[in-house]
Amino acid sequence: MLIKCWKGWELPERAVTDESLFRNRRALLKGIAAGPMMLSAAALAGCGEEATAEGDPASMLASLPPDPSAHLYPVKRNPAYADAGKNYPLTDEDLATSYNNFYEFGSHKNIVRAAQDLKIRPWTVVLDGEVTKEKTIDIDDLLEQMPLEERVYRHRCVETWSMVVPWSGFPLSALVKLAEPLSSAKYVRMETFKDPEMAPGQKQHWYPWPYVEGLTIEEAMNDLAFIATGIYGKPMPRQNGAPLRLAVPWKYGFKSTKSIVRFTFTSERPVSFWEELQSSEYGFWANVNPEVPHPRWSQASEKPLGGGTKIPTLLYNGYAEQVADLYKGLEGERLFM
Repeated sequence: MLIKCWKGWELPERAVTDESLFRNRRALLKGIAAGPMMLSAAALAGCGEEATAEGDPASMLASLPPDPSAHLYPVKRNPAYADAGKNYPLTDEDLATSYNNFYEFGSHKNIVRAAQDLKIRPWTVVLDGEVTKEKTIDIDDLLEQMPLEERVYRHRCVETWSMVVPWSGFPLSALVKLAEPLSSAKYVRMETFKDPEMAPGQKQHWYPWPYVEGLTIEEAMNDLAFIATGIYGKPMPRQNGAPLRLAVPWKYGFKSTKSIVRFTFTSERPVSFWEELQSSEYGFWANVNPEVPHPRWSQASEKPLGGGTKIPTLLYNGYAEQVADLYKGLEGERLFM
């Protein structure tokens, strides 16, 4: 007799709510406590004042030309990552694809309309730095050669809201192997596009554009580190970071940089976007820890999108079993936030 022993981060398949159950986005958003809102460039990573949506986002998105990679989806769900946490249902698709941040297109939550100006083709990805040979790869060529799969992950924003979503994509480790980094490379620096004419938020000179994030090689090679190229069985929407973004579920959401164009392998630790803006509040590691408050609010609990009540936040967002060993010997580092 086979007995299933649930891990602390797992979510039974029966608890994954069908994406079509919730459709009244505006009514749902009224119940969301967004937390402290950003009042200045250095105020809060990944947060912004909630704006009022104009028109019907669904009809607007339906009018867009199809994504060239649409034929690749849906992809098979990896059973090893099918469960994201006991009693945490899948977040409604309408919420997960509309209540988010993309500072390149505005410092508020409802950036769906503005983000549709993001041109996702042509799109190339550069692998450079301390590698055997620098490479520039067309996004569609990259997608065709990567092992695409679906994973259900929890996502925890630093501003204390959370969601559970099914990402499609491939392990970051597969990209690292493709890049063939030298032994001297200790970090992966990820950089988004820079085009102020396309993305008006990048005209705001007080931000250190382009958006930059980084991981250690060990973090990048961890089984959980994921490059997401789709969501809910479809190509990644522009507002969520098309055509590819990072998903590292044990870290606060601002680490999951969107619309990546460059992966640079380096021996020097990168200075990330929010770290450069306000290093006293946002460090390099940004691991989730309910016992370590943000300098201006508690991180002990979180508000699921579409949920009615707050729930306790878990160490490493519930993924301690998979990632805690990465930080042994780093007790002197500012690992959280």
